[in-house]
Amino acid sequence: MSGFNLFDAEEKNLEQAEDLRRHLLTAPEPVKDGINTLIEAYSRSVREQRRLVKVSDRLQAQLASVNQELGKRKAEAEDALESLKAAQESLVQSEKLASLGALVGGVAHEINTPVGIALSCASHLADSTAAMGKLFDADDISVEDFERFMATVVDTTGLILSNCERAAELIRSFKQVAVDRTSSERRRFNLGAYIRETLASLGPHLRQSGHAVRVECPDGIVMDSFPGALSQVLGNFVMNSLVHGFEVGQSGTLAITVDRPAPDLVRLIYTDDGKGIPEEHLGRVFDPFFTTRRGSGGSGLGLHIVYNLVTGPLGGSVTAESPESGGTIFTLTIPLAP
Repeated sequence: MSGFNLFDAEEKNLEQAEDLRRHLLTAPEPVKDGINTLIEAYSRSVREQRRLVKVSDRLQAQLASVNQELGKRKAEAEDALESLKAAQESLVQSEKLASLGALVGGVAHEINTPVGIALSCASHLADSTAAMGKLFDADDISVEDFERFMATVVDTTGLILSNCERAAELIRSFKQVAVDRTSSERRRFNLGAYIRETLASLGPHLRQSGHAVRVECPDGIVMDSFPGALSQVLGNFVMNSLVHGFEVGQSGTLAITVDRPAPDLVRLIYTDDGKGIPEEHLGRVFDPFFTTRRGSGGSGLGLHIVYNLVTGPLGGSVTAESPESGGTIFTLTIPLAP
């Protein structure tokens, strides 16, 4: 409204200028020419101001339309981002479950061996006991028969006990690792023992690939943290090495070294001596969905999950390196109690 009032005043000024020009008809020519020039200049100024106001109104209308469209697009982008986050979270959970499924299959395969040996020994012991029972019923047991039977009992019971203990150890390790991975609960645990439990659950994959594993961890490091997250991190490192680090048929060495850079910190260095990571990929290995094996089953979420777990529940940091000599180095720095 103030714009319209301003132009009303200017219109009145123009009317007054016209009146002045009429009253100065008898004035000398130089005076009339000067007045006419001033009036024309003022009139042109008013017209230009009106034109600029119209242009400004039009631009403001266009800007309002653009802002409205931007608001609409922003809302659509936010909805798309939420959908993407939900999809990504679903994929991450699927990746975790797939990892746990592979762990189940590997441990089941591993348990078959000691259970099978124990079953065979129990069957052999049962046959020997039945044969000894027949000799006893016939009152035809010699010293040699009894000694052979006792030797069989000692050997088979020893094998049964050792293999049942092995199966129980595998089940205990798997149960703890599986519970940790699915519950995400915080608890106290011995770091060295837990690293070995996690690697034991991955044993079938490692033996099948022919890789050697070396662990160097000082005794007595007790953490009050999230063992399931740490197990997932170590499992993803190992599987990343098996899938990406070595050519088919190539065997190498995986190593985990632990030290204490500060009283309240643990540094865990995971290395393999495989073919390494190309320099152009190093900066992207923790990005979601980044993989060099898209058509070969790679999801690109393994190391992204590692990054989220290390920087999230474990409260630390993770870096990736690939020396010119080859191999890959992942360095975790995490607090004893995040």
